[in-house]
Amino acid sequence: MYYSDYDKALYYTLWGQWDDLLILMVRTQDQFLSKKIEVFLHAFHYRSTEQQLLESHESLLSYIDHAMDTTAPAMMV
Repeated sequence: MYYSDYDKALYYTLWGQWDDLLILMVRTQDQFLSKKIEVFLHAFHYRSTEQQLLESHESLLSYIDHAMDTTAPAMMV
């Protein structure tokens, strides 16, 4: 997996760039990251409760943090 996908996901999530986050969801090879992004964007767009939105946001950020800790950065060529 590319370490930059996690950097991008964190950046897009923190700065509210939902269109870019959606594109990353489609292009990433990490299926867990893709699913976390999908759940968050769905909760954001169709939120029925604020609690669901906050839980999906926290879940996405938690996964990104975990993935960045356990994945070695991509080598620069």
